[in-house]
Amino acid sequence: MSRNAPWWRSAVIYQVYIRSFADGNGDGVGDIAGLRSRLPYLKDLGVDALWINPWYKSPMADHGYDVADYREIDPLFGTVAEAEQFIEEAHRYGLRVIPDIVPNHTSDRHAWFRAALAAGPGSPERERYVFRPGRGPDGAEPPNDWVSCFGGRAWTRLPDGEWYLHLFAPQQPDLNWEHPDVRDEFESILRFWFGRGVDGFRIDVAHGLIKHPELPDLPPRQEPAVLGPLASRDPADEGPRQHVDHPHWDRDEVHDIYRAWRKVADEFPGDRSFVAEAWADTPDRLAAYVRRDGLHTAFNFDFLMSSWNAKDLRTVIDDSLALLGAVGAPATWVLSNHDVMRHASRYGRTTVKRWLANERYEPTGPLDLRLGTRRARAAALLMLALPGGAYIYQGEELGLPEVEDLPESVLQDPTWERSGHTDRGRDGCRVPIPWSGRTAPYGFSPEGASSAPWLPQPADWGGLSVEAQHGDETSMLELYRTALRLRREQPALGDGTLTWLDAPEGVLAFRRAPGFVCVINLSTEPYELPEHDAILLTSGPVEDGLLAPDQAAWLTTH
Repeated sequence: MSRNAPWWRSAVIYQVYIRSFADGNGDGVGDIAGLRSRLPYLKDLGVDALWINPWYKSPMADHGYDVADYREIDPLFGTVAEAEQFIEEAHRYGLRVIPDIVPNHTSDRHAWFRAALAAGPGSPERERYVFRPGRGPDGAEPPNDWVSCFGGRAWTRLPDGEWYLHLFAPQQPDLNWEHPDVRDEFESILRFWFGRGVDGFRIDVAHGLIKHPELPDLPPRQEPAVLGPLASRDPADEGPRQHVDHPHWDRDEVHDIYRAWRKVADEFPGDRSFVAEAWADTPDRLAAYVRRDGLHTAFNFDFLMSSWNAKDLRTVIDDSLALLGAVGAPATWVLSNHDVMRHASRYGRTTVKRWLANERYEPTGPLDLRLGTRRARAAALLMLALPGGAYIYQGEELGLPEVEDLPESVLQDPTWERSGHTDRGRDGCRVPIPWSGRTAPYGFSPEGASSAPWLPQPADWGGLSVEAQHGDETSMLELYRTALRLRREQPALGDGTLTWLDAPEGVLAFRRAPGFVCVINLSTEPYELPEHDAILLTSGPVEDGLLAPDQAAWLTTH
């Protein structure tokens, strides 16, 4: 790759779910002070940048994704001054900072929405959101059949008779992005934070924002309660996907917004960048977000959704590289995030897993965590060897599994209530991570903290802590540290291209110039490594030149 290319083309970005990363003040919730104290760890890990989930002022109906003020830090996490100090210190460590931006909706406590409620039907204040009269003779039915991603209908009726749209929780009213006030305000918010040193933004629900002007009912057979069209696709489906015109996801007009945002980013020095959380039902629709005058990168959910199968993974890799490369954009690769089951637990189930409409894998079959961990180690080497950039979700470098037995009494994800207690939601991947010690809170909070962590940590996580894994060459943490160091050292890795090598069914092998080969054995039989000069790194032991099933290797070759 070119070492003079923009940083975001090959960056490894670490996702900080701030509530669960490190608690600096002992109240049981992660914060800026805790994050700042762990900057040496992140520098030593070897990542390039930090993506921080929302830290803005919020009533926390959806843990920060309901923003009441985009220019203020929530007191739970700190202050704007602390954020500025953190950004400055992160830069001294060579780490870039990418906060979330949440443009599809605000909190119902946002000043604009409070003004809209007070002003009443037909007022200019209501035009910034999506208010409509109901259907039926008395307007008692919602304006259409849209359904919330968190369950239930996507409309709430007010005492004055009007309904407002919320594609997520009722506390998250959708903005009207046809209104010039909305567009001007968000461009101003971007400038506010760019001026304070952030290096870019991750855009929440980037495929949303624009709604069909007539707000029609959903098309027949369209899964309504999804974060995006891909979310209802079964990874086992065969054949090419076809684009479905959807009334509120991935509409063509959304790209006008991002072309304007790109111009804002270009006003500032230092290769400021955007990454889109954009669900699209075909790869070419995803590529539209990252054309040269649009956003810089987009999450590759096809890769995250792929089953542990060589054919499926190769198809996803080929399609991603071809379609994103055609518009000059790098691919990005991700295995886990704050919305999905951790991949050590996904890969630890031998039965086929169905991708649910709520953006998570349904756990089908018993969990074999040893199998899942072995596959997770191999998947990490695959991801970090592919061309482009990569995302690491906090704790995956520790091999953390999904916490699937949280008591119902502690569940906080709005999905739990909105589903009528039928969907446990996403809390299982958000449990605070372990740093040290043998008992909770495992160094997440300072000694003598006044409050327990906001979600309980498993009793057996002591062996997964940073302290326990540090220096253990067989640990997941040291695997990630070594892989990230080699990725920086090897000129073949990062942005660029790959060439597939001949390999038997169930094995993926590719070359990256100069002199690098990655091999992943997804079959059930050992595989003899191809000719090589040296073994750089393996996800598990190699005996007699044989790569065991569910393992990966990095090789040098002439």
